[in-house]
Amino acid sequence: MSLHGKVAIVTGSGRGLGLAYAQELARQGAAVVINDVDEKTASDAVATIEAEGGRATAVVAAVGPTETAQKLLAAALESFGGVDILVTNAGVLRDKTLWKMTDDDFDTVIGVHLRGTFTCVREVATHLREAGKPGRIICIGSPTGQRGNFGQTNYAAAKAGIVGMVRTWAIELKKAGITANAVIPVAATAMTATVPYFAAAVEASERGETMPAFFRHDLGFGTSEDVAGVIAYLASDDAAHITGQAIGVGGDRIQLWSHPEPVVTAYHEGGWSTEALQAEAHELFDGQLQSVGETFPPLPEELQR
Repeated sequence: MSLHGKVAIVTGSGRGLGLAYAQELARQGAAVVINDVDEKTASDAVATIEAEGGRATAVVAAVGPTETAQKLLAAALESFGGVDILVTNAGVLRDKTLWKMTDDDFDTVIGVHLRGTFTCVREVATHLREAGKPGRIICIGSPTGQRGNFGQTNYAAAKAGIVGMVRTWAIELKKAGITANAVIPVAATAMTATVPYFAAAVEASERGETMPAFFRHDLGFGTSEDVAGVIAYLASDDAAHITGQAIGVGGDRIQLWSHPEPVVTAYHEGGWSTEALQAEAHELFDGQLQSVGETFPPLPEELQR
């Protein structure tokens, strides 16, 4: 597999997961457009890629507005002569419970994650279609978008929406040879570093050691670099047959998330009146109601902090 001759745009790639994606795409041969809201962070990211013999340029702008999407595409065309790959990773958090979340908390997260994904994909996909080129769209989701999480109304809505858009784009872009997939990463980030449950894993990572097997294998929790290989693979010609999928990855684990499917189907002649449901709902739904949120197994004693 090689991405030599390919050009990738990676939003939110100044640090963390986004930087790992950009570095791996460059390692596989792609030229990369880095994006961050901080100029020094963006220039430092470019320098890490160039230090390894790769090619990169930076666009310093907040993702969300159409103008930013246009700047990203223009940078790819002007610096490297085209675009083949888009990874939409940029995001922010404004975690609060429903009753404390403000309009601004909600709109900010939706604007960056959901609208930012939409505007960037629209810009790149339109260019690829008009140029008659195949391409790869890779959008970053989250387990929160798949299952929900306490205090993350805005983030859950955005990440679930991204997967819904990806499924739609896979249908709309198929004829043009453009794939669209979502990646659901589980990795140590600034957010997970503050969660006591992950303390032993974070400590090991900070020491430059391999995380304990409980985290890498049982939880599928690892480093940013553990996710990057899936991004590079989906960006390659080898993955031309994969589209409309949500692929989870973390630590030593990879998963293919199912599309939502009914788990109970029943019929009632004349329709389901309130009275019919009162009489039959327990029999229909008991033992079949779906779980919400993620439940982690107990930490082994030696990993407790």
